[in-house]
Amino acid sequence: MPNPQERPIIVVGGGFAGLSTLLTFSKVHPRPPLVLIEPRPQFVFVPLLYELLSGELQAWEVAPDYAQLLQGRGISHVRDTVSSVNLDDHCVTTEKGDRLSYSQLVLATGAAPDDFGIPGVRDHALGFHSLSDIPPLQERLRQLRLRPTGTSTIVIVGAGATGVELACKLVDLLEGAAQVHLVEQGDQILSRSRAFNREQAEQALKRRDITVHLKTRVLSVTADAVRWNGVDGDVEQSHDGLIWTAGSKPNLPDLLPSAELHQKRLPVDETLQLKGHTDVIALGDIATQDPSGEGQTPWPLSAQAAMQQGQAAASTLEAQLRNRAASPFVFQDLGEMLSLGIGDATLTGMGMTLAGPLAYKLRRLAYLTRLPGPSLGLRSAGAWLLGS
Repeated sequence: MPNPQERPIIVVGGGFAGLSTLLTFSKVHPRPPLVLIEPRPQFVFVPLLYELLSGELQAWEVAPDYAQLLQGRGISHVRDTVSSVNLDDHCVTTEKGDRLSYSQLVLATGAAPDDFGIPGVRDHALGFHSLSDIPPLQERLRQLRLRPTGTSTIVIVGAGATGVELACKLVDLLEGAAQVHLVEQGDQILSRSRAFNREQAEQALKRRDITVHLKTRVLSVTADAVRWNGVDGDVEQSHDGLIWTAGSKPNLPDLLPSAELHQKRLPVDETLQLKGHTDVIALGDIATQDPSGEGQTPWPLSAQAAMQQGQAAASTLEAQLRNRAASPFVFQDLGEMLSLGIGDATLTGMGMTLAGPLAYKLRRLAYLTRLPGPSLGLRSAGAWLLGS
């Protein structure tokens, strides 16, 4: 057992990066105590929120309790939010006023939706970012299905992966009850995706009669209308629900003294350590490669990258514990998978380009077997296989 007087390793944030760090490093013995600071009681496997919305998966599969995931691993879970980090004193302060010292700190606080200061978004838009976003959206869909067919309109702002996947899923769930509009400021959907997946997504949107507005910027949102500027000038479109998926911003606690930021993110070295602070590791949406390096390809802001970073962070922590040099983090691109409605998906990677029902099954199985904790993933995959 670790020495209870030894300062713990604290991981702030229990998303993909933070949880992967903890589960991987928990296998190292002997080691300092491990503490997770995360306000939520459940981990959320965000890429499967679409299946939770549609009822294709259950909550226990998509959002398992941290108590279950951390059981027997010697990890303490503090349900709180870190408000500030004192880098000189090596301690964190939580919103409840607790002050905890650390020997090593892993910051993996993720991202929060960004409304870009557009009037009305915060007050009137629905989100699709967390577990708490699902019930309001399900209730809105239930109400729309009670109305006469074709009399309602749903607007989704942002045609990245979240917006496109959600648009396809909503049309399948609404079964003609509402027209869906997809609004994108750029000149194409899925600007960061593979060409094959983009082509499949464009076809899926067209099959579902989803109206796509490219080169269109939202100006304001009210409870029942949205005003945008696009190729046809200023337009006011009524809506019966607007879902905001247009962007996110790093969710950083206050750092004392303040740390240098690059594009609002913390620059880290090749071992994921914060520039100038070898006892702090930053991961996921809040971290970026030190811009002083040359010839670097930016890491994607994805669950895949976050999980790999978590495993690499555990390796860095172990190297520090053993007084060894840490290995550099190298992102391994394993491909891209997109849900395109109920029973439909597209994927590229691992030597495959595939779309349709088989791609849907492979995507779902791949995600289920990657759920944190092997027993949970296998149990979920087994339940799905028996029910399919």
